[in-house]
Amino acid sequence: MRPTTLHLTGDRSADDLLSSNPLALLIAMVLDQQIPLERAFKAPSILAERLGGRLNALTVSSTPPDDFVELFSQKPALHRFPKSMAGRVQQVCQVLLEDYGGKAESIWADARDGRELVARLEALPGFGAQKARIFAALLAKQLGVRPKGWEAATHPYGAPETFISVADVTDPESLERVRAFKRAAKSGPEKSGPEKSGPEKSGPVESPKS
Repeated sequence: MRPTTLHLTGDRSADDLLSSNPLALLIAMVLDQQIPLERAFKAPSILAERLGGRLNALTVSSTPPDDFVELFSQKPALHRFPKSMAGRVQQVCQVLLEDYGGKAESIWADARDGRELVARLEALPGFGAQKARIFAALLAKQLGVRPKGWEAATHPYGAPETFISVADVTDPESLERVRAFKRAAKSGPEKSGPEKSGPEKSGPVESPKS
């Protein structure tokens, strides 16, 4: 990833961690479900503190599950479903250890094209087709990870000059524009915002059980 600073949480230290630690960014995307965006993307910095600053796949994966759930459950809780999401984060880190040498950035560093990148992301625990395309669009738009064909592979989230996902959040104004789009999308297809078709609907979401 090229050197850059993300602006996703409104908290400088949290954003600095997201910008410098690919695992932190990946974990944030895992947690970006049924909670405010800023809360999901700030959670890795809190988790890092609770792990004594050791936020890496081996540390996360090797922490006893009950202890890891406790780290998620301490106030402020890192998610509204701390037990299930703690387990999901550990599952992701286990995949990283088994398939990517423990490095989150290896998922995208050598992806041959956008389709392969999205497929790799979609294969991770907690990633569906929509989340995979959004995260790949975030990598492309803000971190310069742009394998051949990334625009088509991430459609509509990779489209320029849109405000439809976290991939488009760079400051408080763009965050509010993304929120406005999401509110409109919930109101009905005719109010879907800048893209006439809008992002694909993901269907009913089953709440994780804690």
